Amino acid sequence: MGMEVRRGSLSYSLLTFLEKSIDGYVRLEDFTYHHYRYRYGIPELKKSALSKAIARLKEKGLIETDKKDIGQVVLKLTDEGKTVILLTGDGTASWDGKWRIVIFDIPEQKRLIRDLFRRNLKKWGFKHFQKSVWISKKNVTDKLFNYIRDLGVEKWVWVFESEKYGPLDIQ
Repeated sequence: MGMEVRRGSLSYSLLTFLEKSIDGYVRLEDFTYHHYRYRYGIPELKKSALSKAIARLKEKGLIETDKKDIGQVVLKLTDEGKTVILLTGDGTASWDGKWRIVIFDIPEQKRLIRDLFRRNLKKWGFKHFQKSVWISKKNVTDKLFNYIRDLGVEKWVWVFESEKYGPLDIQ
């Protein structure tokens, strides 16, 4: 993939920060003042380095910026940015070559269960890909099926395993 971002770089940290926000966007102010909560290893955040990282990520189409109010800039992760983070992965485990895809539509009346389900997907290494679509390289399928059954949400959740992802065979 042509849009690689080096793990450990400020650009990677920024993409990771945006990915960790459930909706894929965050106020720039939150990142500049609280970046250490999301990514360790950035001892000092220099404004010039952050500015360059944001410009590079925008140029690559991995993030978008939006000015909401006077003096506030909102950074938003694009679909391409989500894909880069997904394909970069966290490097903690060997991959068996299969993607785990979870698609769900848990009703509003079960909001607490839906929120708990989302939190556990993140905890188990799933990445938010699109609204109610999560994807992971981690083999947690059996654990996930049991969890879905325990929550009683089987009729609203689909789980897939695939060796192919997107328009290309990425292995």
